[in-house]
Amino acid sequence: MTSDVKEIYSGGAPPAPAALAAKVRTLAPSMTRSMQRVAEAVAADPAGTAALTVTGLAELTGTSEATVVRTARLLGYPGYRDLRLALAGLAAHQESGAAPAVTADIAVDDPIADVVAKLAYDEQQTLADTAAGLDTVQLGAVVTASAAARRIDIYGVGASGLVGMDLAQKLLRIGLIAHAHSDPHLAVTNAVQLRPGDVAIAITHSGSTGDVIEPLRVAFDRGATTVAITGRPDGAVSQYADHVLTTSTARESELRPAAMSSRTSQLLVVDCLFVGVAQRTYETAAPALAASYEALAHRHTPRAR
Repeated sequence: MTSDVKEIYSGGAPPAPAALAAKVRTLAPSMTRSMQRVAEAVAADPAGTAALTVTGLAELTGTSEATVVRTARLLGYPGYRDLRLALAGLAAHQESGAAPAVTADIAVDDPIADVVAKLAYDEQQTLADTAAGLDTVQLGAVVTASAAARRIDIYGVGASGLVGMDLAQKLLRIGLIAHAHSDPHLAVTNAVQLRPGDVAIAITHSGSTGDVIEPLRVAFDRGATTVAITGRPDGAVSQYADHVLTTSTARESELRPAAMSSRTSQLLVVDCLFVGVAQRTYETAAPALAASYEALAHRHTPRAR
C-alpha cells in the first residue's frame, strides 16, 4: 500500500454500515472521478459489490486496485476488507426489512430514550474527532490575529451563518468589533472595506459555498488576514485562506445532513477561538464582559408578583 493511501485514513472506528450511503454523498464532490465510480458502485449495490474482490471491483468500475483501496480508506475504513464487511452488513440490513433509518444508527421506530442516547453519543464523537484533528498552531495564529484586529468580519449562510452569529456576539461582549454577515451582498460590500490588520472568517462545511467564498476572496485581496472554518480543507475556500481550521466531516444522514451535524464541530472551533482571544485580551475582555453582564442583569431578575 502506498504512503498516500495510508494518509487518507484518519483512524478511529469505521462508520456504521447504514452510514455508508450518506458518507458517499458527502465525500463524492471531493473525490477524483475514478474514486467516485467506486463509491457510487458500492452505494448502489451493497450486496453485489460485497461479493467482489478488490480486483473484481476495480474491473467493474474501470479503475485500479489502488483506487479501490484509496476510496475505502477515504470513506473511513482501514482497508477494502473492512469496507466489504460493511457492505455485507448493509445488504443484510436492507434484506431483513428492518425499519428504515432516520439517521445512520437511529430507526424510525426507535424509542425516544434511545434517540437521546444515540444522538448524545454522536455529538460526543463529533467533538472528539474535531478536537483531535484541530491544528492548534493554526488556531493560535488566528487567535493572535483576532486579538489584535481592528475589525473582524465573519461570513456564513444557513446553519454556518448561525455559528457565525454566535462567534460575533461572543467577541462583541469582550469589546472587539465583530460583525457576522449571512447576506452575500452585504458580506462582499463589507469585505471591500477591510485592510491589513483586519480579520475575515469564512464558515462553510462543504468548503465550496460561493456566497461565503466570494467575500473571503475580496478580504484576501484587500490584505486582511483570512480564515476558513471548514470540513473540507481541500475545498475552494482554502485557496483564499491564510489559516484553515478543520472540523469533523463524519456522521451525516438524510434527516441530519452536513448543515446540521457540522454545526456541533463548528461551535467547538468557535468556542476555542473565542476563549483563546479572551485569554490574550484578558485585561480588557474581563471588564467588558462584566459590563455586558451588568447591563443585562435587570432583564434576568424575576419580577415581583
